[in-house]
Amino acid sequence: MAKTKTAFFCQNCGTQYAKWVGQCVACKEWNTIVEEVIQKEEKTPWKNAKITVDKIKPLRINEISTEKELRLNVQDNEFNRVLGGGLVPGSLVLLGGEPGIGKSTLLLQVGLKLPYKTLYVSGEESQKQIKMRADRIHPNNDTCFILTATRTQDIFQHIEAIDPEIVIIDSIQTLHSDYIESAAGSISQIRECTAELIKFAKATNTPMILIGHITKDGNIAGPKILEHMVDTVLQFEGDRNYVYRILRALKNRFGSTAELGIYEMQGDGLREVSNPSEVLISKNEEGLSGTAIAATVEGMRPLLIEIQALVSSAVYGTPQRSATGYNAKRLNMLLAVLEKRAGFKLAAKDVFLNITGGISVDDPAIDLAVVAAILSSNSDIAISKGICFAAEIGLAGEIRPVQRVDQRIIEAEKLGFSTIFVSKNNTISLKDTRINIKLISKIEELVSSLFG
Repeated sequence: MAKTKTAFFCQNCGTQYAKWVGQCVACKEWNTIVEEVIQKEEKTPWKNAKITVDKIKPLRINEISTEKELRLNVQDNEFNRVLGGGLVPGSLVLLGGEPGIGKSTLLLQVGLKLPYKTLYVSGEESQKQIKMRADRIHPNNDTCFILTATRTQDIFQHIEAIDPEIVIIDSIQTLHSDYIESAAGSISQIRECTAELIKFAKATNTPMILIGHITKDGNIAGPKILEHMVDTVLQFEGDRNYVYRILRALKNRFGSTAELGIYEMQGDGLREVSNPSEVLISKNEEGLSGTAIAATVEGMRPLLIEIQALVSSAVYGTPQRSATGYNAKRLNMLLAVLEKRAGFKLAAKDVFLNITGGISVDDPAIDLAVVAAILSSNSDIAISKGICFAAEIGLAGEIRPVQRVDQRIIEAEKLGFSTIFVSKNNTISLKDTRINIKLISKIEELVSSLFG
């Protein structure tokens, strides 16, 4: 009988060790090394994989075709936008997100809408459970096949029998391979199952979408090499107390990582939000102090978002600085600029900042709106409903220009805003606009324009 072979793996980064150590030398994490059973066998390649020397040969760089690759339309505008135009044949897409956020619902909805033959493999739910959810989303479909299995060898047999054009796996942490003797969800099992799926996808030119669980830190569970192996990593995020969900691309070999997809969770599935600016701005008719509208850009899409700020006297000795959906360190920087350059005494006051809708924004162009909301709350004077902002603030208190200001102005004008504050150093090529463009260069000019 062959001796059982074991190895030690870091649960955080996947680094392999010959023996147990207390700290991983790769990621510097403590107590993450675990022992796993491994069994190296001669693996049979995917049955339909006939890769020959003629198919893989070196080419001169001027012989390589630069035509765009054919993409599969997933019948979902938001999903297509984030992917960069659709699914690339032979690609692997990894979708991560918190439990209960709607990952399975999103991919089942995509699978039911596709006009292509689709195989949805679930290792977490039974076929009846999936059928009950499918009846709410899209009851009439004859191209989507549902399979409940966790063994990769069984999955490949069903794939060979059905011959689908797209495969969806829910989730990669539930799969296990006979070539590895450790439990499902372990480092070696996740790595081996992903390698088998990649071999199948590249050999048969079949796109695959994998669902991945995340850890309490927000990272995708399993070795970090999992994200390096796949072609695209998508993050599905949002607050379960809100109905809106955000789909972001953290890695994309076939498109931009700056694109953003927005969905609204409803009883019959996820609804695409085609105009997110209208849902991210509150419909309050009466003016409220501490609110300002910022014109931001996510990928190719301009958005208008609402910034809310609350400034109050500190109850305790140390004032609080809290930000939701915004970088707290940048908030502290802007408060220091207001203290030093504009003369506002905020060091002894609590400052709370919130971006409505439960989304997170890291665009520096919302700096001016953040400052305007803070000053509005501090003086308890409401900003007019027809004013929005698009500019970055420097440490010297100067108003810095931002990219693609024309798109921001057009979006603000389309939503009925009458005035937009931008940097005087921005180059604006727009003509015949009805919106009033206010050009400012210092933070003092913003204060005098809004509050006299």
